[in-house]
Amino acid sequence: MTSAGSGLTLLQTCALSLLVFTGASQFALVGALAAGGSPFTAAAGAFFLGVRNAFYGLRLSQLLALPRAVRPLAAQWVIDETTAVALAQPTRRSVRIGFTVTGLTLYVLWNLTTLLGAVGARAIGDTGAWGLDAAGPAVFLALLAPMLKTTTERAVAGAAVVLGLGLLPVLPAGVPVLVAALAAPAVLWAEGRRRGAGPVARAADDVPYEQGEDR
Repeated sequence: MTSAGSGLTLLQTCALSLLVFTGASQFALVGALAAGGSPFTAAAGAFFLGVRNAFYGLRLSQLLALPRAVRPLAAQWVIDETTAVALAQPTRRSVRIGFTVTGLTLYVLWNLTTLLGAVGARAIGDTGAWGLDAAGPAVFLALLAPMLKTTTERAVAGAAVVLGLGLLPVLPAGVPVLVAALAAPAVLWAEGRRRGAGPVARAADDVPYEQGEDR
């Protein structure tokens, strides 16, 4: 429904779920389009959110050890849920079963509900009147909040919110999301500087000095 409300046709909405099987990227794409952003900035934001799946793939490729011919097909199902199920399995056989069952089930249900939602959106008329444009960000926040367990992770999320909301009035739709991605390297850089300065400062305090010397 969110996709239909952003102006995508029924065919485009279904194709998006079939080809871009990652909810966060889909919500980012249709959210930017709904806000009036260009297709380029919308696609760029969706791309950066989907990059994390590449890191999942590095780990899963070792656990699954699939034949080369199958890997491109399996890559379509590398998402948060399939990764979590696969990593929880004790043997390679159970890893493959868990990954396959989870991926197939979610892929079928996701695309089926996408079709039903798009058809339903056409039936209810103006989706904007129902406030469905807030559904995507709400779902994304609900998925993200439980993952913010460390101070660094919360700092990254907070800085991203400040950048995204602060730049929203002055930048074209979709661009603030891209700029907000800079929060992660900025916070990690600051954290690295803080940790690096700690041992140096403590080492300086431990250096012996002559009596009467200013310390």
